[in-house]
Amino acid sequence: MTFIKKTLASSIAIAATAAMAATAQAEISDGEVRIGYLADMSGTYRDLAGPGGLEALRMAVEDFGGNVNGAAIEVFSADDRNSADVGASTVREWIDTRNVDMVAGLVASSVTIAVTRVLEENNGFAIVSASAASSITNEHCTPNHIHWVYDTYPLANGTAKAIVDQGGDTWFMLTADYAFGHALEGDVTRVVEEAGGEVVGGVRHPFPTDDFSSYILQAQGSGAKIIGLANAGADTVNAISTAAQFGVVEAGQQLAGLLVFLNDVYAMGLDTTQGLLLTTGWYWNMDDEAREWSERYYERMGRMPTMVQAGIYSSTMHYLQAVEATNSDDPATVRAYMMEQPIDDFFARNGRLREDGRMVHDMYLAEVKSPADSTHEWDLYEILATIPAEEAYRPLSESQCKLVQN
Repeated sequence: MTFIKKTLASSIAIAATAAMAATAQAEISDGEVRIGYLADMSGTYRDLAGPGGLEALRMAVEDFGGNVNGAAIEVFSADDRNSADVGASTVREWIDTRNVDMVAGLVASSVTIAVTRVLEENNGFAIVSASAASSITNEHCTPNHIHWVYDTYPLANGTAKAIVDQGGDTWFMLTADYAFGHALEGDVTRVVEEAGGEVVGGVRHPFPTDDFSSYILQAQGSGAKIIGLANAGADTVNAISTAAQFGVVEAGQQLAGLLVFLNDVYAMGLDTTQGLLLTTGWYWNMDDEAREWSERYYERMGRMPTMVQAGIYSSTMHYLQAVEATNSDDPATVRAYMMEQPIDDFFARNGRLREDGRMVHDMYLAEVKSPADSTHEWDLYEILATIPAEEAYRPLSESQCKLVQN
């Protein structure tokens, strides 16, 4: 072999080795799949996601086998304390020191928006399961996150439209004063007005709030048939409890809990919440598949899961399947694969991931049961109707997302 041929062969071998090394580095980085769970672990949203969501994530990791193509799955968590600054700084630290591959959980919408900006700047990845603001996959969309369980658009489409159709055509909005509340208020106003109703007034309260007395008095004074609660968690519970103390329903007005979770109804009891209409993305007792998974969850947690906790399991499994199939934790690679796969599991029916990052799936209109109709402590909802996936969510033709080609 001549010197030139030897040199060429050597160069090709070195280049091939370098390419193989680069490919290996571009696959599952650091030889581990690292998932950081970020949520409110101690405050107003603790029960709807919190430690229960972390346990659902761990269930998914265990059911997946604890590794992806031989790469161990590491899970760690933090309490964001419902602070956008805390959430953003936590994720920056995870990126800088822990090489996080995916951020899961994400509850308060203000936290989520701050975190997803950090992830876009650093080419990270997140699956949002607990936040409600529809803006997360609209004006705040990024190629570095997806939104799994629900948002304010189908909540308004389901609950508000059903109430207006039943004659509840004048509304007063009681709104949490941050991104989620504003988004829900806007979506409800749109649906009410399109259905022929009117929003006659409203007030925004700080997040969180313990004393709702003055706000409920303003709502009573408005004369509106419906008091729409554009808040969540402990704020919703406190508002409904205060309304009960003031005799709002007895005086002829009706409450519309626009984002009510299973844990809220359980905490308040059926005597207080019976007859309440709500929209949900999932219910533990909706079918055999849901019941089977929920009973496993109950054995670990001593309570039935919320739609968010079920969604965290579902989204984690879909993510891990994508990492396994592509042998990569690169955000663009994983996201592209996830978009190609239909989603049909115990959580989602007719699910798919759109280009704006929104996972669309069937939603459900439910009514809270009366004490007489409930057979046990977690038998809380009656599913009244299915809202098909393509009708539930904001159509892409109306999207402001930079990723959507209109």
